[in-house]
Amino acid sequence: MATGHTDPQRRERIIAATLDLIAEEGIARVSHRKIATRAGVPLGSMTYHFSGIDQLLREAFGRFTDHIVAVFDAHLGAAADREQARQAVADLVHELSEGSQRDLVLTQELYTLAARQPAYRALTHEWMRRSRVHLEKHFDPATARQLDALIEGLTLHRALAREPHGRDLTLEAVARITTTDPRSRP
Repeated sequence: MATGHTDPQRRERIIAATLDLIAEEGIARVSHRKIATRAGVPLGSMTYHFSGIDQLLREAFGRFTDHIVAVFDAHLGAAADREQARQAVADLVHELSEGSQRDLVLTQELYTLAARQPAYRALTHEWMRRSRVHLEKHFDPATARQLDALIEGLTLHRALAREPHGRDLTLEAVARITTTDPRSRP
């Protein structure tokens, strides 16, 4: 097996293997040994590249949140006006709920970890902030916050429903939140 000096992608493979294992087996079943085997690296590489499992998990989940923020950007970045942004939000909900089961599981694993451990809560807060930046290009901050929560909720409901709701209901929900200017509310 190659040494770290001739294997510059080793660290990246370890992070990718970590995310794959979390998605397949759940965070409670992840171990240094399983990750090293999955990544095809010596067990000693784990402590060479990461101070412990906690650092590895934070970096892996950080990489995952970067991926999801990029998905937000891909959808919302092309929207030229508010109506296109509404359509983009609906597209995003449907892509996230119909797409990668891996991403859905990783999201829920991170949320569960964040509910228990403040360090991961900080990671989810940063992820939400970054997602809202993309929404705030088209909507005021309060609306962006509501939309961010709506996206998460509708995505989860669609992904887990036996008969997921259709795009019309998603668009209706997005329109209800985004049609009224919050500054004009009593």
